[in-house]
Amino acid sequence: MGDDLIIRDVRLEDAVRLVEIYSYYVTDTAVSFEYKVPTVEEFKERIKKTTEKYPYLVCVKNERIAGYVYAGAYSSREAYDWTVTTSIYVDKDYRRQGIGSSLYSALEKRLRAQGIVNALAGVAYCEKEDEYLTHDSYKFHKIAGYEKVADLKAVGKKFNRWYDLLWMQKRL
Repeated sequence: MGDDLIIRDVRLEDAVRLVEIYSYYVTDTAVSFEYKVPTVEEFKERIKKTTEKYPYLVCVKNERIAGYVYAGAYSSREAYDWTVTTSIYVDKDYRRQGIGSSLYSALEKRLRAQGIVNALAGVAYCEKEDEYLTHDSYKFHKIAGYEKVADLKAVGKKFNRWYDLLWMQKRL
């Protein structure tokens, strides 16, 4: 297989590895505003709920899941059916290897095929980087073609600090 990236649909048995990847973002960063790492069973339920309607993809590198991406409903109201939220997490040891851009590219292709026209990403942000949050996610989303459309000030508190939430949008 070498260094080839394989993008495929998530499987329930992937939940163990996905929790491993996600736990870093919960316990060591403000990237996720979640405080407690979900159990594998909770994660499986999240996967089931998401895949009822939206794509949920993993990237495999060297036979190991290196990251994942999924879409979700922006709102339950019908007029928003063409708009989704996106979430992406890459194993901290696999960052800056093209995994995130490969995942987003595959997700966007699937979303377009579903008739989705808007992708929104909620990106944790702070003016001054700290030990829990850098500008990496913001920069990644800009490079991926997202533009900042809203800045919600001090809406998330983690590690006894307040963080902003940027809404970034990409027209598909």
